[in-house]
Amino acid sequence: MPGGRDGGPAPCPEGRDPERQKHWAELFDQLDTNKDGRVDINELREGLARMGMNASSRAEQEILREGDTDRDGELDFEEFVSYLQERERKLRLMFHSLDRNNDGQIDVSEIQQTFHSLGVYISLQQAEKILQSMDKDGTMTVDWLEWRDHFILNPLENMEEVVHYWKHSTVLDIGECLTVPDEFSEKEKRTGMWWKQLLAGAMAGAVSRTGTAPLDRLKVFMQVHASKTNNMNVFGGLKGMIEEGGVRSLWRGNGINVLKIAPESAIKFMAYEQIKRAIRGQQETLRVQERFVAGSLAGATAQTIIYPMEVLKTRLTLRKTGQYSGVADCAKKILQKEGIRAFYKGYLPNVLGIIPYAGIDLAIYEKYSRNTADPGILVLLACGTISSTCGQIASYPLALVRTRMQAQASIEGAPQPTMLGLFKHILSREGVLGLYRGIAPNFMKVIPAVSISYVVYENMKQVLGVTSR
Repeated sequence: MPGGRDGGPAPCPEGRDPERQKHWAELFDQLDTNKDGRVDINELREGLARMGMNASSRAEQEILREGDTDRDGELDFEEFVSYLQERERKLRLMFHSLDRNNDGQIDVSEIQQTFHSLGVYISLQQAEKILQSMDKDGTMTVDWLEWRDHFILNPLENMEEVVHYWKHSTVLDIGECLTVPDEFSEKEKRTGMWWKQLLAGAMAGAVSRTGTAPLDRLKVFMQVHASKTNNMNVFGGLKGMIEEGGVRSLWRGNGINVLKIAPESAIKFMAYEQIKRAIRGQQETLRVQERFVAGSLAGATAQTIIYPMEVLKTRLTLRKTGQYSGVADCAKKILQKEGIRAFYKGYLPNVLGIIPYAGIDLAIYEKYSRNTADPGILVLLACGTISSTCGQIASYPLALVRTRMQAQASIEGAPQPTMLGLFKHILSREGVLGLYRGIAPNFMKVIPAVSISYVVYENMKQVLGVTSR
């Protein structure tokens, strides 16, 4: 097969191609921002970010670890060139493994076949999105130079890592959204990587919920107690809670809120796998819409099973000092005084609240799927924040009614309205704004919750040895 620009990857001997030398020098110059002839880790990080590299990949650490032969914490030009020569060698091997018909070009069907060989099933349209992210000349094929330039500073070691990178850096990554649980390849399931990723997610959720617990308790407090007559606001609500039970009272209900992460995640994941299999039938893969349907049903299944924990969380969050000694005492008193049905008060609005989230997530992710194949972490974070905010606006009235139904069941002699009855009561007494009591602290916790989750998740992946996505 002929070498050079138009053929397959058979260039001149290492380091003797003037065009490659010029390309390497330009790359080094782009990274060496202070022009001292050396590139440190900060320059690497900033340079890779300018090139659109995912910040979570820790690429700068890998490049420095492999390229810094004298271990002085920096790369000089000679070390940089040696690193790029070794990268090109690995990339050629990967290019050859993808180029199944040995024509010097990678096409859509070859990308799809590579995914399938690793137990990850994608549609032709999804494979096209991946190819378009590398195809600079619009030919719908990727030659050696396009492949090399796309991955030269991305320290992926083999095709399995490349497939995982593609899977989680394109619209295929619907694992971070609110509706669809994460998906794992057969190898990830076989090697146990899936439970490490779930554990990393659970830890991120636990730290995030604990960090934003005061705002969450304030939200529940305002949902139940705020009204036109008392004009309760964020600062007034926080002051009242601290006066009643001290600073520690701001974390009431957080224990059960963290405790329910593990069973909810596990049930949702297992239900999603089963429902996905049932929907797929004889199809090779599911369309995005079908995944969201499967995710919504899995979410409803998980909520149905762990819903008594939601009721306990609300009661413990609203409790006065000394009312309950703990989770077990709270559950025992509810069972004795109100019976088993009390554990499912507000269940209907809770399940209905999943639908707006599902629809909004679907709309936002479909929008990005049409516009880009590799949105990057900032776009995904923004996407998650926007969908979370829009989802809250759409489903918040249902969440408020659910919380009030859970709380009112504990008041002896108080009326026990139905979902529609409570909607009518709130609208007649307080208008539409009455359905959004407590939404301010709910909005206030979105960005810190997403940020804390992201930081903890990435660090937990490092600790557990999870392959970067």
